[in-house]
Amino acid sequence: MADTEYRVAKVRGKEVPWDPEQMRRVREHPCFSEGACHAFGRCHLPVAPACNIQCNYCIRDFDCVNESRPGVTTRVLKPDEAVEMLRKALEKFPYIKVVGIAGPGEPLANEETFETLRLLHEEFPNVIKCISTNGLLLPEKIDLIHKYDVGNITVTLNAIDPAIGEKIYSWINYHGRRYEGRKAAEILLENQLKGIEMAVERRMFVKINTVYIPGINEDHIPEIAKKVGEMGVYNFNVIPLIPQYRFEHIAPPTMAMKRKMQDECAKYVRQMRHCARCRADAIGKLGQDMQSCLYSEEK
Repeated sequence: MADTEYRVAKVRGKEVPWDPEQMRRVREHPCFSEGACHAFGRCHLPVAPACNIQCNYCIRDFDCVNESRPGVTTRVLKPDEAVEMLRKALEKFPYIKVVGIAGPGEPLANEETFETLRLLHEEFPNVIKCISTNGLLLPEKIDLIHKYDVGNITVTLNAIDPAIGEKIYSWINYHGRRYEGRKAAEILLENQLKGIEMAVERRMFVKINTVYIPGINEDHIPEIAKKVGEMGVYNFNVIPLIPQYRFEHIAPPTMAMKRKMQDECAKYVRQMRHCARCRADAIGKLGQDMQSCLYSEEK
């Protein structure tokens, strides 16, 4: 990726230049730069087991060491264990530049996430910090994660029409109350869009993950790309459905279908075309996960 592609950000329609540190957060982040994925690695710390929404394509009840998908981890770590895991990872794999929290549940719904970020902020100020979220709590947690120097955020946004969203989500738990159907989709979408806007305003790099679900949101995905492109997100990641849970009967899109969708969405926003659908405890370069090495050392 050429420097000129990430020297400016778009905030409320205006181009704002990135500073050198912000540019580094793209150059060295495997998910935000395709070139970086060949040279640099990431360390995902699985400290967040609880989730506040139920997606109809998500199940987190088992682990397989050969499986690479969100929601999978060998075990959940406590914050101090997670920091120790990063120490070992950086010592063993010095090419790691990014530490992320991506589950196995929803990071912003777990207090352990914020304790882990606090510890990381104190001990590893130069490591790029990243969060993946469904966005439900992003508006109210944005300043806290910004305080801990989280500069890269991934938001999973599968619909910008609640009529489609209610087909994708079974329920949400928002401030201790459970919502289902259209109301759940409306609350989730409102918070997702508000959180994305707030993150962009704080000069964070925002990536959008959209799960491509044939027969559910496939005709809608370009609209999502257009909307978030206008909002100033950095890049957009089309993720083919993994058939499971309530969507286990839906055939996933083919690679040709995915490429066609990416090409259509590229009219509106930069595409991430090298996603490895990482585990919640992934360590190493994309496609070369090494977490099993560190787990075996614990025994």
